Amino acid sequence: MKNLKERILELKKEKNAVILAHYYQEADIQDIADYVGDSLGLSQEAMKVDADIILFAGVHFMAETAKILNPTKKVILPDLKAGCSLAESCPPDLFKKFIDEHPDHIVITYVNCSAEIKALSDIVCTSSNALKIVESIPKETPIIFAPDKNLGKYIISKTGRDMQLWDGSCVVHEAFSLDKLIEVHKQYPDATIIAHPESETHILQTASYIGSTAGMIDYVKTNPNNQFIVATEAGILHKMQQEVPHKTLIPAPAKEDNTCACSECGYMKMNTLQKVYDCLLTESPEIDVPENIRKKALVPIERMLELSK
Repeated sequence: MKNLKERILELKKEKNAVILAHYYQEADIQDIADYVGDSLGLSQEAMKVDADIILFAGVHFMAETAKILNPTKKVILPDLKAGCSLAESCPPDLFKKFIDEHPDHIVITYVNCSAEIKALSDIVCTSSNALKIVESIPKETPIIFAPDKNLGKYIISKTGRDMQLWDGSCVVHEAFSLDKLIEVHKQYPDATIIAHPESETHILQTASYIGSTAGMIDYVKTNPNNQFIVATEAGILHKMQQEVPHKTLIPAPAKEDNTCACSECGYMKMNTLQKVYDCLLTESPEIDVPENIRKKALVPIERMLELSK
């Protein structure tokens, strides 16, 4: 009897489907994906897709972005409940009010938000290009940055820009314990700490490198050190270890004790190999973005992609 991975690969070929997966997905899903990447890479890949079906192994806002970029293709997500604490921290009605309270501001939103929030934005960014996008705005132009206050604070610290920040955050990146991180570093005194900019300021202050998931992988590949403590969702360690099999990678510890003592995204882990198979088999759940929202949301995404070339 064929195993689940083989059946998925057969179905994928039969249905002319492509599987895009985020670095935070479980290892088995990353292994059968056509492309594994961060939000920017996945957005860019979604634009190039030559397939009838895009199966997005990630969370809801990522699949929505793929649909916004590919209105004629069928976009499916293994579990519709795979949301995002950061996206949920920014309800469209309250954000519209926030924008109205700050007229004449350019609205930059982090890609981790709903299609409705993107539709209210002037330009979208990811952690890979957030600095570049903010620096592309004339200094005299005031900026609203949403929804991630930690990424916003990091950008302010790097650029000196005075931005109005929405009060949102990612539970995964706010779960790291500074005390436990210090303890781990005592065990591995030669290890280099690297962190995602969604992490809190006190964690970022310990890091030798701050960057997106793709940036962190590149850093570990090119840095001569052989030990790294990695402060982002633990799913990244699978692809990272494949790139540097001879190096020691230690997940940054979470405040709460859980199965791996690291920080995991419960939403990302809602997708399973079985759900990927079922999703391909039934071609559902399907992602739909109303056309009026899709057209408005497409503009700031295209601006971002143009600036990211």
